[in-house]
Amino acid sequence: MGKLTTHVLDTANGRPGADIKIELFALSGDSRRALKTTTTNHDGRCNEPLLEGDTLAVGEYELVFHAGDYFASIGTKVPEPRFVDQVVLRFGIADAGAHYHVPLLVSPWSYSTYRGS
Repeated sequence: MGKLTTHVLDTANGRPGADIKIELFALSGDSRRALKTTTTNHDGRCNEPLLEGDTLAVGEYELVFHAGDYFASIGTKVPEPRFVDQVVLRFGIADAGAHYHVPLLVSPWSYSTYRGS
């Protein structure tokens, strides 16, 4: 059964990114459809897959991580406007039966991702 999961690591402070708002959208041409809004737990993970089973379909998706709000909430001093604020990751699902894990490694100054396992 396929599923989509994520987690966030705060690389500036060496800890999980807890209480970060994440929005998931399905993309189709120029349209964007909201699928889910969630928040990371104390371990920087979501309590359940973002999509799984029949809700996971082949197509293009977008995750929006509200990283700037997270860093502000933990007291990180950053200039306004923020250098890293909302991190938008666009990716494709080619096999709806596979596990797609899309982690975010983030600091107030940079971010990276990869297809995890």
